[in-house]
Amino acid sequence: MTPGKAYLTSDEIRPIAERSDAMGALLVLHCWAVIAGSVALYGLWPNPLTFVVAVMLIGSRQLGLAILMHDAAHNALFRSRGPNEFVGDWICGRPVLAELKAYRHYHLTHHRFTQSEKDPDLVLSSKFPTTRQSLQRKFVRDLTGQTGVKKLKAQIEASVRLAGDADAAGAAAMDFGKSFQAREFRRSMAVFLGVILVMGLLGQWWYGLAFWLLPFLTWFQLVQRIRNIAEHGATEQSDDPFANVRTTHAGPLMRALIAPYWVNYHLEHHMVMHVPCWQLPRLHRLMVAKGLEGRMNTEPSYWSALALAGWRSA
Repeated sequence: MTPGKAYLTSDEIRPIAERSDAMGALLVLHCWAVIAGSVALYGLWPNPLTFVVAVMLIGSRQLGLAILMHDAAHNALFRSRGPNEFVGDWICGRPVLAELKAYRHYHLTHHRFTQSEKDPDLVLSSKFPTTRQSLQRKFVRDLTGQTGVKKLKAQIEASVRLAGDADAAGAAAMDFGKSFQAREFRRSMAVFLGVILVMGLLGQWWYGLAFWLLPFLTWFQLVQRIRNIAEHGATEQSDDPFANVRTTHAGPLMRALIAPYWVNYHLEHHMVMHVPCWQLPRLHRLMVAKGLEGRMNTEPSYWSALALAGWRSA
């Protein structure tokens, strides 16, 4: 479960794995501040450009909320259990229709069986490499809302189908919330709709639809797909921790729009999964200093990761 222990000592891992309540709170506040600031940007200068920028930034921060929930699933968002569970679930996960407890169970299975037949995420990565035309079709479906509507419909149908069985789990078609209990999805939907309502009350009536539902159905779906492709797409289907996962280097623009909160350091995360996201660059530097760089599966950009997945093919 912790491949990094074969290459790093406990004394090297311990300080990097140190959690921080202050840093956890700062990251959550930053994420919501970017969301609020994006809406304010359009409110101050309403035009098509600021609208598109706001939708893209909010969609990337919706992924950011899911990433912070992911840290909470590894008990790494906060040092204290109470804030980790409450904030990770209700402030980070449920606003994007994910649920911490179910996600934790699903995601730890992914870590245990990475890129094997038992990996629940294998369906996301086994499609690659594919063709450029296939990737283009997928991206068009994401950006036009077709993917988002399909996933949301699947979640709603699963919730309705399982409404009579409070203990049954249904498959929701998104990797940040695979196993929803029916009653938990209804609670998550209440939070999701609550965000839409608050945006409408604080701004114009349609703000919640434009700046929460629309990013969720479009840009959030695109960046989820790109993230999935970069992390495990076109990697080796084996138990080699240096080959079955990928780290993708990202500049400021990509971190703002595609890869928030150091999610691009995915190989490092698989090496020591309980390291907080903000410590992953430090873990990367440590692994390089230990002479492991030559073994690490890395790409210099998201464009090159997409090329491996099929973007460069005809």
